[in-house]
Amino acid sequence: MQGRIPAMIAASCLALLSLKYPPVSVVSSASVALVTLRRGGSEGLYILGCAALAASLMGFFILGNFQFALAYVMILWLPIWLISIVLREGRYLSLAVEIAVFLGVLGVIVAHSFMADPTATWKQILIQMAPASAPLGNTQRTIEMLSQFMTGVIATGSVVGLLLGLFLARWWQATLYNPGGFRQEFLSLNTHPRYTVLTVLVIVVALLHLGTISDVAKNIGLVLIVHHIFIGAAILHTIFAAKKLARYSVPILYVSMILIPHILLLVALVGLTDRLLNLRKNKFEPSGAK
Repeated sequence: MQGRIPAMIAASCLALLSLKYPPVSVVSSASVALVTLRRGGSEGLYILGCAALAASLMGFFILGNFQFALAYVMILWLPIWLISIVLREGRYLSLAVEIAVFLGVLGVIVAHSFMADPTATWKQILIQMAPASAPLGNTQRTIEMLSQFMTGVIATGSVVGLLLGLFLARWWQATLYNPGGFRQEFLSLNTHPRYTVLTVLVIVVALLHLGTISDVAKNIGLVLIVHHIFIGAAILHTIFAAKKLARYSVPILYVSMILIPHILLLVALVGLTDRLLNLRKNKFEPSGAK
């Protein structure tokens, strides 16, 4: 951490760059989160405000529209600033993850409250986005399916981006001031049994075909599963790290999660069953540890 000015420059420039390269937004939000985690909410808010002003000015000169740039960075940074305060004061990564997921669930509920027919709205948007050269039959089926889940997909993507930014900031902080601290925090990720029960109940309601209630449950379920995916990843990381060839198996786990999305369902299942099976009851030690 080299001071306020570098933090402001990094956050604002990376935020605008993320408009073209979305993954860069994770690093931008992590810049704000790192300051908040290390120096507190007030300092984080100061950096956020000044960086937002800088991004607005750059947006005015580059995009010709400062309102869009300002709205974008506030949506990007305010949630992670809030979650960073929770993590700094509460010191529990699991609690911060749960609150991030709660914000995503709240977003789904608000969207369904203000949109008369979310499925129909998303269907129209997806039809406009579909390439003209795509096969009509396949496109219609895909749009029909996706339109039911788009609110949840967007909320889930937002929560994942928020958490990746938080994890990056926490790792960054640990690297600078507490080497190895983030690894210990991440591998101990868990949740309250009530959260697991709630997730299962929401999934059951989503499968019951209860009209609007089931539609909302489908989208909320997508968001709730995020926490279980991270828990499952932490469990599998712990197990693989205790095996031979851990230096290969652990990276392969994360690469597979990125390249093969279907694996996320299995990882989430591991996270869901953790409380029931207590998969981490044995204290694994990384291979080669003395």
